[in-house]
Amino acid sequence: MMMMMNPDGASSSGSGKDGASHSSSSAPKKNSKKPIYSRFSQQELPACKPILTPGWVISTFLAVGILFIPIGLASLFASERVVEIMERYDHDCIPSNYTKNLLGYIQSTETNKTCVKKFTVPKQMKSPVFIYYQLDNFYQNHRRYVKSRSDKQLRSKAFEDKTESCKPEDTTNKSPIVPCGLIAWSLFNDTYRFSVKDSELNVTKKDIAWKSDQEHKFGSDVYPKNFQSSGLIGGAKLNASIPLSQQEDLIVWMRTAALPTFRKLYGKIEVDLEADDEVTVVIENNYNTYSFGGKKRLVLSTTSWIGGKNDFLGIAYITVGGICLFLAIAFILLYVINPRPLGDPSYLSWNKNPAGQMK
Repeated sequence: MMMMMNPDGASSSGSGKDGASHSSSSAPKKNSKKPIYSRFSQQELPACKPILTPGWVISTFLAVGILFIPIGLASLFASERVVEIMERYDHDCIPSNYTKNLLGYIQSTETNKTCVKKFTVPKQMKSPVFIYYQLDNFYQNHRRYVKSRSDKQLRSKAFEDKTESCKPEDTTNKSPIVPCGLIAWSLFNDTYRFSVKDSELNVTKKDIAWKSDQEHKFGSDVYPKNFQSSGLIGGAKLNASIPLSQQEDLIVWMRTAALPTFRKLYGKIEVDLEADDEVTVVIENNYNTYSFGGKKRLVLSTTSWIGGKNDFLGIAYITVGGICLFLAIAFILLYVINPRPLGDPSYLSWNKNPAGQMK
């Protein structure tokens, strides 16, 4: 057996315990996993790596400016052609003896809620003329308010008892409320009647809701049940003989608004209103916005190819287009007055080695 000498003079055998442990510790582990590399993890996949030369930058800014400014001007002109009439009526419809007790007026069942307002049409309003009600300081996006509904119950009669998320407006006398929840309970209940030259204008409420809501979110076999029948009355009542899929006022109201000031479609007038026509509106002022300092407005509006009256879109396009045009002109002047030599793109690493690996 071959003997080896240690530095201290002691002899040891190659097959001894110490030698075995030394050799085993220095040997590579058989079970160790090698890292897996891929072209994706090493960022070696083909990629677009544009070089922003002055020509490309100036051309891009010019293109955006030339495209956006005409679009913005067209949007502004379309918005200007929209005729809109807005009238606030929540304070004007309060009797003089209730000016200091607004809440008592709206909550009393003995006060006369009828109010008459007149306004003049400034320009011709071609049909259809859309009627909106606008509420201010009404937070439909409050978390507890938004969750207080049962989508299953609204879709199918089979889920009539699914009212767990609707408290406190979930049941009455151990029978489910349909539709349940605070959203439906607070349904807007002011009404408007219009007339011009002593001739009443017909207001249609057909096709004021989204078709997708009618067909998929509100069932044709679901009928109102125990709604506004006991306790504190919140808002409008529903016709128990009409399915929810056809009660478009409710469908419009239950598409909750994201902001505290919002408009909802009330109906449509399908005749033209001529310039200088005096429109008389008989308002039933029933909805309680006085307890939380809200405001109510009646809005009549036409539409254009961009929708209702809204100058923001046109101003935004013109602003962005103007800034891009200004930057393009500034870069042109800078490039002409104080040019600088450009680097040679052939020296870039990805041109020298397309795989992306430095050599």
